[in-house]
Amino acid sequence: MTDTRRRVKVYTLNEDRQWDDRGTGHVSSGYVERLKGMSLLVRAESDGSLLLESKINPNTAYQKQQDTLIVWSEAENYDLALSFQEKAGCDEIWEKICQVQGKDPSVDITQELVDESEEERFDDMSSPGLELPPCELGHLEELAELVASSLPSPLRREKLALAVENEGYIRKLLELFRQCEDLENADGLHHLYEIVKGIFLLNRTALFEVMFSEECIMDVIGCLEHDPALGGLPRRHRDFLTKTARFKEVIPIGDPELRAKIHQTYRVQYIQDMVLPTPSVFEENMLSTLHSFIFFNKVEIVGMLQDDEKFLTDLFAQLTDEATDDDKRHELVNFLKEFCAFSQTLQPQNRDTFFKTLSNMGILPALEVILGMDDVQVRGAATDIFSYLVEYNPSMVREFIMQESQQNDDDILLINLIIEHMICDSDPELGGAVQLMGLLRTLVDPENMMATANKTEKTEFLSFFYKHCMHVLSAPLLANTTDDKPSKDDFQTSQLLALILELLTFCVEHHTYHIKNYIINKDILRRVLVLTASQHAFLALCALRFMRRIIGLKDEFYNRYIMKNFLFEPVVKAFLNNGARYNLMNSAIIEMFEYVRVEDVKSLTAHIVENYWKALEDVDYVQTFKGLKLRYEQQRERQDNPKLDSMRSILRNHRFRRDARTLDDDEEMWFNADEDELEDCEAVVPPSDNKTTKASGGTGENEDLMDPISKFMERKKLKDSDDKEVLGKSSSLSGRQSPGFKLSFSGSTTKTSLCSSPGSGAKGSPPTAATVTTKVGSTGQLAWSLPKGT
Repeated sequence: MTDTRRRVKVYTLNEDRQWDDRGTGHVSSGYVERLKGMSLLVRAESDGSLLLESKINPNTAYQKQQDTLIVWSEAENYDLALSFQEKAGCDEIWEKICQVQGKDPSVDITQELVDESEEERFDDMSSPGLELPPCELGHLEELAELVASSLPSPLRREKLALAVENEGYIRKLLELFRQCEDLENADGLHHLYEIVKGIFLLNRTALFEVMFSEECIMDVIGCLEHDPALGGLPRRHRDFLTKTARFKEVIPIGDPELRAKIHQTYRVQYIQDMVLPTPSVFEENMLSTLHSFIFFNKVEIVGMLQDDEKFLTDLFAQLTDEATDDDKRHELVNFLKEFCAFSQTLQPQNRDTFFKTLSNMGILPALEVILGMDDVQVRGAATDIFSYLVEYNPSMVREFIMQESQQNDDDILLINLIIEHMICDSDPELGGAVQLMGLLRTLVDPENMMATANKTEKTEFLSFFYKHCMHVLSAPLLANTTDDKPSKDDFQTSQLLALILELLTFCVEHHTYHIKNYIINKDILRRVLVLTASQHAFLALCALRFMRRIIGLKDEFYNRYIMKNFLFEPVVKAFLNNGARYNLMNSAIIEMFEYVRVEDVKSLTAHIVENYWKALEDVDYVQTFKGLKLRYEQQRERQDNPKLDSMRSILRNHRFRRDARTLDDDEEMWFNADEDELEDCEAVVPPSDNKTTKASGGTGENEDLMDPISKFMERKKLKDSDDKEVLGKSSSLSGRQSPGFKLSFSGSTTKTSLCSSPGSGAKGSPPTAATVTTKVGSTGQLAWSLPKGT
């Protein structure tokens, strides 16, 4: 078995100054021919792949931090870190690095960080090491000036850090701080504030370890209370940490090292967030080591808690024990919530291990028990924990839900408890309900469902959801829409129904036959459209959006359901009740009808015109409804004259071509034209194989062709007389005049007239005599064209 001393985690620092976990493996050192030198090698413990191959450069500055960390930079913006499982392994590799660089292993940094001009570097190198003034009250001002002058120079900053570290200066300064507080020496306290703040900006781990030790950290915080900018009114950070902030050990922590690490991390985090002033742009990078210190402490705490099986077992046992009193359970849930929030700072690999551990310990059954309790605060914390689990791995949550359905009734299923809490949210703004709706949406989203060789999660879970849960989700909607208007129309109820409709609309978009069967069998759309009568516009719009999504699917099952139940009626009623107001309701309804017209949904077009035309015919500020009427009439024309429709089919399907040439522009437009636009296009048909076109009068095939056209013209005359208003405005709607016709057989001089007069397109004017032009030639080509409107 591999020596655990060499077990390490590899980290890299990203652009946000956060450490990314690159994997766990075992480190070794050896000569690498390709790199021409001694190198550090880390191979992954999972598959033996190479996680790191880094040459030990003689000029690279390596730092040892916290006894188990080695940090260095390989490029200007590429920082690396090795976090060792054991101190012995870190010491062993550190000795190898120091041996290559010719350094004493007792140092914590192998090189001085230099980033100065050659002249400054020469001056500093030629000068002896930095000498600190005596640590006495009379020299505090001198020391504060020395610290301030050293910070801009990286080399002087490094020399100052070494001097402070080697002379044990921090403990001496903290002794002076206690003296200044006893003497109420305001000037001395102000100088100490500047000195301690400067020491933080030295960005050195060895100094942090002294400052954050149990005996020093509170005095360090005390020094930072006396900001000169506050004008002699110190802050009370120590009072808060010792009197207000209390560490609640809800489950006894047996490991004293873990307890000390938790205390230290909380205090250091407090220093970073509350005590230290907001760093300037130039100072921000000087606190990178402080960020790293907190980050690695958190990683270590989570790891130690995960490894303590007794602690986690006791935690979940007390959470689910009915004998646990309410106050204790409240503390336990809050601890677990904080524990999960703490894990969000971890890298994906660490977080994966964390949640797997919680899952194995039974966190989901525990949450099910907690969510069934009456305490609102406890349920709120449990909801937050549940959200962490759903965001981490929705498939794990879905698997648990389906497994428990085999043993429990629908009423006590975890997902139904979530739905009930969403429905019963007491918050007037429904903040909790919005959060829970988002979680439900994640759980029913097919995009994050997996498919394996043995099963399809999407099919299994959606079948379960519609069988066991959908009736719970839709219960408030069905209860509130029994009449022609909502039973309850207050703001909070309307908000809740809007949330439910949002989720149902999501289901319409992403689920197929499950939601279709549910809507049709339960008559859901009719109940939803009752909400168009709500006094709250946002709820009425949610109902319209739901119907619009259904129509957008262009599914004939849905269309037949809509027509059978006359479900456009509440939409038309809402449109008429809205009157002449130009608002979102008006636009949403018109857009729905416009979609039916543009997409030419034939069944719905016929249904709307046949049942609601009288109510909509006077709407003339948009051409949508007259356009629907025109679509409907075009459909009727095709139905009333099957022979003409058959001829069009022949024209479309048996196109004759004179030679093997490419299509010209006009022919291409005809070939791609819709059937409804055929009247506006030009068609070419081949002559019959057994009949020839006769120049003497167009007998045979020409007579067969003329018969349906003559009948068509007679119908147009009758139609123009009966419906002058519609045809009068249809020219502006469709961009063309009443159709005229021209037949021509190319290649002959014989002509017959059947052309409409120039005024035939005027409103209310019946078409006059027309001209048929017939030309017969060797090509035998027949052209039928409709002139475009002006």
